[in-house]
Amino acid sequence: MRPNIIAAFLVLVEIALLSLTPARAQPPAGPAPPAYAGFDRNDYPGDAALPELRKHFAFTGYWLTNPPGETSNTWVGKRAILLSQGFGFLVVANGRLDKEILRAAKQGKPPAALAREDAAAAVAAARREGFPAGAIVFLDQEEGGVLLPEQAAYLLAWTEAVAASAYRPGVYASGQPVATGQGPDGKPATITTIQDIRARVAAGHLRQVAFWVAQDACPPAPGCVLQAPPPDASGTPNAAAWQYAQSPRRRSLTHACAKTYTADGNCDTPAPARFDVDLSSAPTPDPSHGR
Repeated sequence: MRPNIIAAFLVLVEIALLSLTPARAQPPAGPAPPAYAGFDRNDYPGDAALPELRKHFAFTGYWLTNPPGETSNTWVGKRAILLSQGFGFLVVANGRLDKEILRAAKQGKPPAALAREDAAAAVAAARREGFPAGAIVFLDQEEGGVLLPEQAAYLLAWTEAVAASAYRPGVYASGQPVATGQGPDGKPATITTIQDIRARVAAGHLRQVAFWVAQDACPPAPGCVLQAPPPDASGTPNAAAWQYAQSPRRRSLTHACAKTYTADGNCDTPAPARFDVDLSSAPTPDPSHGR
């Protein structure tokens, strides 16, 4: 046979032999990563409600400071009873709005100095409440988007101050993409607050920060459901926790999952212990390592 005919014949033989070779079995898929459900709210739900809440939630947010907009903190002194009920923790301290940082600066206190004072107060509160060394304390960064210079100075000084203590720093911040104009390829570009913070931490060679991502847009969020979604589904990889539902819901972001919320727009826990809550998922039942 001519060479091209011989080559074609050999190819056909090889194909025939491959068809007789049994297919190699694919290894079974590994188990899905665990996801634990938790809740947080500004007001402590009360001691009597804890057994019922524990049926649905592995962990709870725990305020070390006055929550946003509040003049007192009803969580103070509640770690022991929550621990006795088996709850894990997301330990959080309130941050500063941009207007507060600017006001302090006008009064002679730079953002970094203000942050170090606030971090010291959070560390003292964590110690007073009995949280162990190594627990993650999250700073509540309420305002989203790319950080303004004074916001970045405050936030990074806070995380560095906490990192210098017996505790580890974390930040609660937005994982909601916001437009930043056009990228190098000419296509629309977006960024999240957490991406911005991570880039600043890396650029400054600062100490590692854990993240509690706020992303309640549906999708990727499933809405007000008790079945905790895997945290990586938030779009922010390696998050310590994902807040996937808020009370009240943000209507512009939650139209696709509106039916999972109550008629008044809140996310309520099941009866009989009905409370308006925010819901989070985490890969561990104690995301702050606060037990």
